[in-house]
Amino acid sequence: MSERKPWLKMYDPGVPPSLSYPSWTLVDTLAAAVRDYPRRACTIFRDQAVSYERMDDLSTRLAWALIERGVKKGDRVGLLMPNIPQFILAFYAILKAGGVVVAMNPLYRPAELSHQIQDSGLRVLLAVEDARETLSRLSDPVDPQQIIFTAAADAVCLTDTVALTQAGLESRGADNLLTLLVKAQPRPLPQLDPQDAAIFQYSGGTTGIPKAAVGLHRNLTANTLQFSTWLSGLQRGREVVLAAIPLYHVYGMVIAMNMGVMLGASLVLIPNPRDFHEILGAISAYKATLFPGVPGMYQAINQHPDVQAGRYDLRSIKACISGSAPLRVEVKQTFEHLTGGKLLEGYGLSEAPTATHCNPMWGENRPGSIGLPLPDVECRIVDLEDPARELPVGEAGELLIRGPQIMAGYHAMPQETALTLRDGWLHTGDIARMDADGYFYLVGRKKEMIKIGGFQVWPAEVEAVLSRHPAVADVAVAGVSDPEEGEAVKAWVILKPGAALTLQEARDWCRQELAGYKLPAMLEVRGEFPRTTVGKLLRRELVRQHEENSAGAARSAVQ
Repeated sequence: MSERKPWLKMYDPGVPPSLSYPSWTLVDTLAAAVRDYPRRACTIFRDQAVSYERMDDLSTRLAWALIERGVKKGDRVGLLMPNIPQFILAFYAILKAGGVVVAMNPLYRPAELSHQIQDSGLRVLLAVEDARETLSRLSDPVDPQQIIFTAAADAVCLTDTVALTQAGLESRGADNLLTLLVKAQPRPLPQLDPQDAAIFQYSGGTTGIPKAAVGLHRNLTANTLQFSTWLSGLQRGREVVLAAIPLYHVYGMVIAMNMGVMLGASLVLIPNPRDFHEILGAISAYKATLFPGVPGMYQAINQHPDVQAGRYDLRSIKACISGSAPLRVEVKQTFEHLTGGKLLEGYGLSEAPTATHCNPMWGENRPGSIGLPLPDVECRIVDLEDPARELPVGEAGELLIRGPQIMAGYHAMPQETALTLRDGWLHTGDIARMDADGYFYLVGRKKEMIKIGGFQVWPAEVEAVLSRHPAVADVAVAGVSDPEEGEAVKAWVILKPGAALTLQEARDWCRQELAGYKLPAMLEVRGEFPRTTVGKLLRRELVRQHEENSAGAARSAVQ
């Protein structure tokens, strides 16, 4: 047993320390599912199923149409859709055409979309019809001839050749997806290699500057194989994935869609991740077995009145992966009691699309831990000031990762790439510690560290203590400007119904476990927190609002 990998002894039986990775592309993964499960539903969307065989045929047709539109190997193609069958169809069509998928949030505003469209240099954009008005307001508009639209309701036409042909021949316009599918003419598809780029995933990375992490086919197929192996209770050809986590984010793209396809699973698509009536109904109706999500999803299900009244059967669930935010112990325990399945906290990032750590399926899940490194993942904890100095067990430092899923680099940003990838190691910007058995614990982000009078405070350690207060439902902590100390610790809390909490009470509670300089100097009660679409807390937005309010108050005082 390697001393550098103490986590190996904690692996579930049957999970090997290293895997053999086939020389596959993501298109080969789809081909394997089509070969083995041609009639099995690939997608299920509001009672309409598209088989693997049909999804393969339709994606090939769309690939022909993209090539006709000028897409060549290596060209970037945008994908602006929620979780509908056309997303999966377009994703594999882009890859078959030799393109690189640039998946974007369909709820983005024009300024947000403009940056990603211009930075990536899109050749073609496939978008949901609801985004048409937003796209018309871009500062530097996309060539209308290079945009292909589809409506969510068009998904019903994909299941039947007659319906598709009729709809495609209607006067829907040359920019309509169904029209292209019907009129596409066969043409040669390019030869793909595992070393080819598959996706651009935009990420703030370690510096906060939006940039595209380039994921190769081999990166995504490796991570998909790592994770499907880790979840040793799953069976190929027999699983049903509840895909409510957005597929345009690399988390949903890899853990829900790519892993679902590798398993020959049926993907039950939920376009709105906050529609818990549809989520609960889909789990019950289709007997979902795998449900990747974020803590807020599981907490909302725990508290849903229809769940508490026993109106939904959730016992089909085998495994749920929780990412993007810390998973509270009580949320995990309640959800596992309701479903009988496993709720496993994990960790990943866009630069390692997408998972690097997870708690074991059958073994010990340690509270507050992101779990163990996946097979073939190497980890180091290094000094913040001297990355060459590796820290001993138990000490917190920057988490460095090396493995087959690590990105090739950032698109057109060699300096950023050189800062993040050094000697084969990904410098995550996350501060973590490892215990003696190889379980890892996140402490915070390097850029979110609070400095008070020369002392360091990590938001996550203050949040962990405050989250245990009986009045607190959720908590966020960050550093805000302070004229005397430079920075001060501020806590924002969401209270449980009927509860109250003062700043002094919060400080008294924290004082039992934290040094005096770590105690919150300010407290704000809120109804909700700003989060990304995958549930990640936006501390910077809380800080921005605080600074804006403070500046406004100062101006009023002067006047």
